[in-house]
Amino acid sequence: MPDGPLTAYRALRGTGTLRADAHQELAAEKLQSLHQALKGYRPSSGRDTWRSRLGLASSVALPPQGLYLYGSVGRGKSMLMDLFHTRAPVKMKRRVHFHRFMLDAHAFLHQWRRSNKQAGAGGKGRTPDDGIPQLARHIATEAWLLCFDEFHVTDIADAMILGRLFRALFELGVVVVATSNFAPDDLYRDGLQRDRFLPFLAVLKERMDVLALEGSTDHRRDRLRGKPVYHTPLGPGASISLNQTFVALTDDAQAGPTTLLVQGRTLDVPFAAKGVACFHFYDLCGKPLGAADYLAIATHFHTVILDQVPRLRADQRNEAKRFMILVDALYEHRVNLVMAADAPPAELYPVGTHAFEFERTVSRLAEMQSADYIGTPHLA
Repeated sequence: MPDGPLTAYRALRGTGTLRADAHQELAAEKLQSLHQALKGYRPSSGRDTWRSRLGLASSVALPPQGLYLYGSVGRGKSMLMDLFHTRAPVKMKRRVHFHRFMLDAHAFLHQWRRSNKQAGAGGKGRTPDDGIPQLARHIATEAWLLCFDEFHVTDIADAMILGRLFRALFELGVVVVATSNFAPDDLYRDGLQRDRFLPFLAVLKERMDVLALEGSTDHRRDRLRGKPVYHTPLGPGASISLNQTFVALTDDAQAGPTTLLVQGRTLDVPFAAKGVACFHFYDLCGKPLGAADYLAIATHFHTVILDQVPRLRADQRNEAKRFMILVDALYEHRVNLVMAADAPPAELYPVGTHAFEFERTVSRLAEMQSADYIGTPHLA
């Protein structure tokens, strides 16, 4: 029997777990071709890069071309990559959210630079990004195949190191597969010093096949259509419903805590997987967070599941204000909000300093339950 992601994908189709989708089938075929190319593959570890720089033929086979799979939310990108990654015939492989990967990369570079503050040979100091070759070698020793979920670049610190880092990874023979909501040319669009980012795009398109997965069906949002997204009152039943929604939206994927980088600091996300994040009310509104934090959540996650939203007292004006800003950020980015609250929207904050302004929040919470809103694509 043939193995690999295409066989697994067709098996899921056969059981009715997945519906027919020609765009997904094409992506599965591309991933199957890469699966076959990886059989018996071992990276060259950059042994012949000097020959390629001189335009000479290499004695080491070039690594298989990776795949960059992009399209709107809910088209099945992560599901297909997971089918590929779990079956990939590669000894050393890693599947990681791209944001988590970049946080780890910055942590490595920070530690390397702290350990190498002294002047180098000849008394000359090292340049700020001298740790990138060491970082690439560190990554390559742990993974010959890197699978990135939700590839997205918004931070100038990420943009400035990606070109050198990925060129080094490719020269070390690392094969990359990535999913993204953005076409390569739309990455870091209008970002600061974007001209310095463009060489990275050229390397990406040279070493990775680019495929758009743009079927007409948002399979993930289909799972919310016709189902309640606002649960009241609070209690075990509401929490169970939220958990069932999380499982349905993430295909019961392995989930856990993660962090977002916001203006040079980290924001903890208690539980997340496949673009869905779970919070308790006081995780987001009981702490001194602001618009930048909520915007980071709104751009990184297409769905937020929020539990334990209380009836707010008049003296809880800070919590009310933060909740209003949070809802505004989620609404503007068309994030699906699935929540459990102690009361209907109009009764959450009827009296207090911001009660009049809160009426807009009430209106938005009502609209965010509508089929039209749920069917609107996420605006990352």
